[in-house]
Amino acid sequence: MQPDYEVADILNRNKNCLKEITKNTWQLRTLYALAACRTALMGGHIDKCSNKNCGYILISYNSCRNRHCPKCQGHKQEEWIYKREEELIKVPYYHMVFTLPAEFNHYALFNPKLLYGLLFKVAWSVIRGFAQNPKFMGAKTGMISILHTWGQNLSLHPHLHCIVPGGGLNNKKWKFAKGKDKYLFPVKAMSKVFRARFMEEMRKHVSIKHNVSTALFKKNWVVYCKRPFFGAQQVIEYLGRYTHKIAISNHRILNIDNNSVRFVYRDSRDYRKEKPITLTGVEFLRRFCMHILPRGFVKIRYYGIMSSRYAKRTILLCKRTSNRPKEKESVGERLKRITGFDMLLCPFCKKGRMQTIEIIPRIRSPCHLSRLKANQLSV
Repeated sequence: MQPDYEVADILNRNKNCLKEITKNTWQLRTLYALAACRTALMGGHIDKCSNKNCGYILISYNSCRNRHCPKCQGHKQEEWIYKREEELIKVPYYHMVFTLPAEFNHYALFNPKLLYGLLFKVAWSVIRGFAQNPKFMGAKTGMISILHTWGQNLSLHPHLHCIVPGGGLNNKKWKFAKGKDKYLFPVKAMSKVFRARFMEEMRKHVSIKHNVSTALFKKNWVVYCKRPFFGAQQVIEYLGRYTHKIAISNHRILNIDNNSVRFVYRDSRDYRKEKPITLTGVEFLRRFCMHILPRGFVKIRYYGIMSSRYAKRTILLCKRTSNRPKEKESVGERLKRITGFDMLLCPFCKKGRMQTIEIIPRIRSPCHLSRLKANQLSV
């Protein structure tokens, strides 16, 4: 179901304010790409139904393929899940979350590459250290980690989602965690180690005032661990929910006018209920820009036995979860297998196949969209 409003609509309504919202050229290029996504600026193709009694014609415009675009993540998400299916093994998986205190938001704004890089580094060092401890596991484990930087109301809230197997390799044999599927590692102990190691790493790069450091050590840093998943399908479904998620989806936007944007969010105190919030268009885009990652920054990372270096070896030693044939699927075949939607079937007669009869050239490639003037983005 197509949403009534999109982030692109907000960009077009505030096109004259973009350079006032952010001076960061990479963020501006991202905003321009999102505004032009699936418009004539991007080019496209014209398809015609092969059924002689139908002849339905459909014009489709290309996507910007930007990782911050609400309209471009569905296909990337399914493709990523497809590649991960062959790497999952028949063991319980745990979901862990490492959250940074709000005091680090200043560093996230002015040096996000450093702060987020340290978050990945320290989180893995904590998980690896606890896994190697014979008291908890005594084996080499791994993790898939996904960075999120936002809260539901688009505020800055850096945290790392980690999928960790409930065991690891020890002398080429699989060894399960000693929590007996009730827990992986003690989160209170992990929280203290996470706090100490992160502060130590931060001091190597920036100077932290004594009073700020004291206040941070008095706080309880949040490390969350959910009970394990059982079954490959549950793991894949959960992974897909987090991997290519962005700050806000178009479906959460309730209304847009010339001055404001109204969308829904879930309050952390009462997560079951959706609540509306209204922001000015400029404030909405300012918050959105806070979650545009630095150029080239990798937001999904693999460690230990779940990295590409060890994945094949781990699969050979453990049972696979997927019996999917290894033949390479086309994009259309994969989409039909996963969602049941046939992208080549004529949407009008439901009998013919859509065939491309003409290519529409794009005006500019996504990497050159920053050179377009803002008033061209209202197409």
